[in-house]
Amino acid sequence: MADFGLMSIGSFASRSGLTASALRFYADARLLLPAEVDPDSGYRFYGEDQLERAVLLRQLREIGMPLATAKSVLDAGRNEAVRLVDQHVDAVVSGATAARQQAAVIKAALAAEPAVVVVALSGPVLAAAIEQVLTATTDEPDIAVLGGVRFESDTGAVTVTATDRYRLSTRTLVTADPTAATWAATVNGEDLRSCLGDLRRTPLARIEATEQGMWIRLPDRGDRHCRLLPEPFPDYRSMLDALPAVTTRVEASKSSLLRALEERPADRVSMHVTEAGVTVLDNRGGPDTGVHLPARVSGPSIEAWFEMTTLYPAISTAIGADVLLDLRGPAQPATVRSADHGDLTTLAMPTKPHPRDNTTNPKGKDT
Repeated sequence: MADFGLMSIGSFASRSGLTASALRFYADARLLLPAEVDPDSGYRFYGEDQLERAVLLRQLREIGMPLATAKSVLDAGRNEAVRLVDQHVDAVVSGATAARQQAAVIKAALAAEPAVVVVALSGPVLAAAIEQVLTATTDEPDIAVLGGVRFESDTGAVTVTATDRYRLSTRTLVTADPTAATWAATVNGEDLRSCLGDLRRTPLARIEATEQGMWIRLPDRGDRHCRLLPEPFPDYRSMLDALPAVTTRVEASKSSLLRALEERPADRVSMHVTEAGVTVLDNRGGPDTGVHLPARVSGPSIEAWFEMTTLYPAISTAIGADVLLDLRGPAQPATVRSADHGDLTTLAMPTKPHPRDNTTNPKGKDT
């Protein structure tokens, strides 16, 4: 006779999300034994305290975890279980990446797509440029192009550009490659990101283009295929050409500016620029709570507010010890450039301060 505190296999299946047949299978595999089996009818019964294990087992199987690994997770302590789950996910992601790359090779062979050699570049230099502009991408399913990187090759130069509408990062690499071809396309950002590790370790990489994708040829490390995005990339060159003139220019230490931002754990920060330097404030206190930095300033005093998630990456990806900030007004995009490497440029869109921020904006000006 079954204990009245137990559930039938049907009730337990309904509450755990597992089917009755799956519960029988897991019992036979000794992953989830019933609490009691009626000796006469063979009916199986489960206890309330088995629900957590059943739900976890279902979740592990939903992410494709093998039975043996799932049993190890179920029987392990919390820390070991977390490690095993991470290990499984890493293996799945790695397998999916390898499968996608191999599928690209197979499809290219089946289609016999002609490839055009675009350019040959230093692997570490190209990897650094891609990594720098990738910080300006975003994952928006409805606007896939914002997760891509625009490649533009012309005689003597390759430009990579990305934007999430609040930042725009662009870098131009000069090349002496006599085979460089004129070519432009928007490349899937995730595919590029998966290439970076091997690209950094390749002295010379070759870019080849087909109608469907871009190949990065890596001698001794295998070739990597990156998909193209069909959506039109924003006309960033026209936007850059239409920017108003710079009114205030700041040259400051990159490390000091980053430290000042790191000391302001706020969603928005203000850069108050005067002839005496730059004061970094946030939206939580008055002007006396800011961090003052020495800087070379040319032009009138100005205050501009930025989202931390916009300004910090723009500063952190700059090359060299110093950065140049070109300010055009509190409501205009600011340009962040490397003081001694002008080929990496990032535009950061300002934001409006919260009403309580008037403590640092005495006139209450709406920026």
